[in-house]
Amino acid sequence: MIIHVAPLDDWLAVPERPYAPRSLSAEGFVHCSPDEETTLAVVSAYYRDTPGPLMALLIDESRLRATVRYEPAESSPPPGVAPGTLFPHVYGPIDRAAVAGLLEIHRDAQGRAVGFTPWA
Repeated sequence: MIIHVAPLDDWLAVPERPYAPRSLSAEGFVHCSPDEETTLAVVSAYYRDTPGPLMALLIDESRLRATVRYEPAESSPPPGVAPGTLFPHVYGPIDRAAVAGLLEIHRDAQGRAVGFTPWA
């Protein structure tokens, strides 16, 4: 499983189509994380000011039609992530059938990610 962070409203916006976040058109790929610990660090570094619920999409990469490449962070990994960590980048939209589950990401008062709970 690989993990993509998405605002709940973005995930729910067009449920009949594959999920294509802004990064796909802007950068050519969808950013993902290799595990839950890395996901929490990414949220704490880049999503602190994102309003509303944040979701962790649990993606079964074997069910994606798009190519997945494990690549290093462009500059350096976020705080709390070991140097040399490779991040899965999905070079196409996320097939909704490949999303095996959703976890809601919990944040503290400063916006730091502190954990997950299953989302129904």
